[in-house]
Amino acid sequence: MNVFKNKVAIVTGGASGIGKALCERLARQGAGVVLSDVNEEGLEKTVKSIKASGGKVWGERLDVTDYEAFRKHIEDTTAVQGRLDYLFNNAGICTVCEIQDLEVEHWHKIIDVDLNGVFYGSLVAYKLMAKQGFGHIVNLSSIEGMAPFPANAPYVAAKHAVLGFTQALWVEGAHFGIRASAVCPGFIKTPIFDVTKYIKMDREKIMAQYPKKEKLGVTPEKCAEIILKGVAKNKPIIPVTIFAHVFWGLSRLGPIALMKYMRKDFDKWRHLVRIE
Repeated sequence: MNVFKNKVAIVTGGASGIGKALCERLARQGAGVVLSDVNEEGLEKTVKSIKASGGKVWGERLDVTDYEAFRKHIEDTTAVQGRLDYLFNNAGICTVCEIQDLEVEHWHKIIDVDLNGVFYGSLVAYKLMAKQGFGHIVNLSSIEGMAPFPANAPYVAAKHAVLGFTQALWVEGAHFGIRASAVCPGFIKTPIFDVTKYIKMDREKIMAQYPKKEKLGVTPEKCAEIILKGVAKNKPIIPVTIFAHVFWGLSRLGPIALMKYMRKDFDKWRHLVRIE
């Protein structure tokens, strides 16, 4: 059964990567997709491509850190379409940096997009969906929302918070007919590592530390397929990739042991990638 046919879905960060793949797959399954992104050029290109394939899609530039703009985006979509079935809070950014090199502005930038942006969209959608009596909020956390990956503290903090916040949505939302899912991808082959800011860390040398983990990664298209299957089954937590499933299990069964492993692993390669 195709639960997405004739439904209305908003996808943030839909111009590239996982967001783009979600938009394409939702459109193929008959959903009306409202695609938003801060990247106008990428936004227009993706919208044009989906329309050329026969999909129902609308595009709008959106900065998810602007609460009023996000509120208007969701309310306008609901007014025009008559309903909102799905909100995919996918937009996200990353900065690779040790805590000793972090500045306050780095923290604010990551938290504003990866956490506040998720909260803003969820809050507005939740209230609208409560009035409707139905709806599903899907928030992108990460494998880094399960484990303390090094040189990424703000991202880890944001994604842990997204996972916890989405669990709270799941607990409270059922009363109003609202569903909630937290997606925790592992290594997905997207452009995020190409646009990520690296501070006193060598990108190429970092990537060289993860050849085996990269092999366990999947394409954005496969990731989108797994996500939508999980959403259709109303799964509250959707790990993506074998790597994510393993870390999800380890984080629950032996969190301290996992932390010790992460520290030991980082100690092995930190000196190889750091730029003084």
